[in-house]
Amino acid sequence: MSVIEVRHLVKKYPSFELSDASFSVEAGRITGFIGRNGAGKTTTIKSMFNLIHPDGGEIDYFGKSLIGNEKEIKKRIGYSTGTVNWYPRKKIRDIVSIVRGFYDSWDDAAYRKYLELFNLDEQKAPIELSEGMKVKFNLLLALSHRAEVLILDEPTSGLDPFSRSELLDIFTGLKNDGVAVFFSTHIISDIEKCADDIVYISGGKIAAAMPLEQFVRELSAEGESLEDTMLRMERGDHNA
Repeated sequence: MSVIEVRHLVKKYPSFELSDASFSVEAGRITGFIGRNGAGKTTTIKSMFNLIHPDGGEIDYFGKSLIGNEKEIKKRIGYSTGTVNWYPRKKIRDIVSIVRGFYDSWDDAAYRKYLELFNLDEQKAPIELSEGMKVKFNLLLALSHRAEVLILDEPTSGLDPFSRSELLDIFTGLKNDGVAVFFSTHIISDIEKCADDIVYISGGKIAAAMPLEQFVRELSAEGESLEDTMLRMERGDHNA
């Protein structure tokens, strides 16, 4: 079942245009969002969360338009942009006490579970954390209110290989519980390890949106890695 439907999304800037972007995200699946820097990944994700206002198109969650249902929908979604940029000097414990109030579905048991798993000290402030630990804290907030959908922009950025592997295992566990995980990354090997589906954006346009197996079968040459395929397609060679 599709929990997110993006249809004909358009966002125009003086030097860049997100053009007619369409794709869907299904419950219980991990969707990897790939593309080179500047391709439109962050613009798409911010549009999906109404953090920037698209110039055209429609975005539905759970069969409802984001427009007119934003408050209800956002209570069912976890969102992370990677590092924490707000309340840098407040203790984690105090930030959580504020965020908890926004969610009827806040789960203290889940919060404690991920606090321990991520080895975070709630007496510390974000300014005291490494970049990798900031990423983990942002994810802690997203995972603690039983979100049905996780939308993550470069969630593994700044993490060491062990922490990245740990996080991908968490994604797999969440997917097995029926959660939809949609995440962008420039670390293509992470996509190969855990993604069920691929959305590939190039120059502001969706170049492919399909299951990973289909992407490899139809677009990759024999013996070619996913990264090799993307690099070849970025050079304009679409023939496997």
